[in-house]
Amino acid sequence: MIFENNGRERFLEAVTDFEAAVRERDVDRSERAFGELYRSIGEAGEQEAGKAAPRLAALLPDVPPGPRGTIAVMVGACVERGADAVPCAPYVFAELAETLAAVGEFCERWEETGGGDFPDPDAGEPDPALFDRVGPEQALAWLTLPQWEMASVAMLSHAAVRTALDGSLRDRLLRAVGSVAEASGHSFKCLAYALLVLDEPLMVLHRPTGTGYAMRMGGIGDNFQLHTLLADVLVGGGHVPGRAPSAQEAAVCRDQPGQVHTTGSFNLVTPTGEWVWNEGTPSDIPVVDGVRLLVLDPPPYERSWPSGRFFPNMTGDLVLERVLAPEEAGRLLAGCVTKDG
Repeated sequence: MIFENNGRERFLEAVTDFEAAVRERDVDRSERAFGELYRSIGEAGEQEAGKAAPRLAALLPDVPPGPRGTIAVMVGACVERGADAVPCAPYVFAELAETLAAVGEFCERWEETGGGDFPDPDAGEPDPALFDRVGPEQALAWLTLPQWEMASVAMLSHAAVRTALDGSLRDRLLRAVGSVAEASGHSFKCLAYALLVLDEPLMVLHRPTGTGYAMRMGGIGDNFQLHTLLADVLVGGGHVPGRAPSAQEAAVCRDQPGQVHTTGSFNLVTPTGEWVWNEGTPSDIPVVDGVRLLVLDPPPYERSWPSGRFFPNMTGDLVLERVLAPEEAGRLLAGCVTKDG
């Protein structure tokens, strides 16, 4: 226990030393403190992580571009150990936006200087010629974007962060990620999907029974997860016929680790009859009269997949708030079309 406590104290001491060195712009001391941070963060417990995370996050604008992404990952690691993500997230997202802007320039310069396959940002030690070709700031932005993805997903795994995130900033980040993916062929899917996670009402219509349900979803990373939870709430709750997921199949889609094989119960479609693919996200469900509206049809064929959470550290849930009155469900269904129109 004595050695464990000493290790934890060493991490906080390294945080304090790194803070002072960065504020004083002492390069040598910053490098030494950064090395000690890197060596000792594995010994930090929940209490130490809680103290360190907001301090390290607040330093991000002043940390040089090279180690900045690593410090962001450390902030994310502290959040995953129990630190409050809310005060950390604005710093992470501000730097993410700057990084994405520089990555956009990277993509432009890459094409202007001959194009070709983009370098893998996770490939290890980069070719020094990359910095000469596109510029050091742009190259560093490209190479550290996976780190910003990791840190941002750690922030977005918390509902309080997602609900506090300004909608215009979210849209700007999504557009930037989409532009990078289109230009480079690297999707940064985890970042895109995390930014798309919804915490809002969902109206669900079950066409075979003519029934409707007002629900609230949160922390659902993809439609595989949504599909399983819909079956758990509606079939498992005795509202509609079909195959109910097992308790474990549903649990791994909420807050339990791992994956469990499951079989689909529905075909998810929009009110205009287009399929809502399991591979997509709940953001694919269209908004009708201010709320997302999803129609459930019988499955045209058997689908199965490993149920679970796209984001293992993000708690997902789907709650039934009320069963629609028959006339309300009928009115909504009357405005929906089948796949064949």
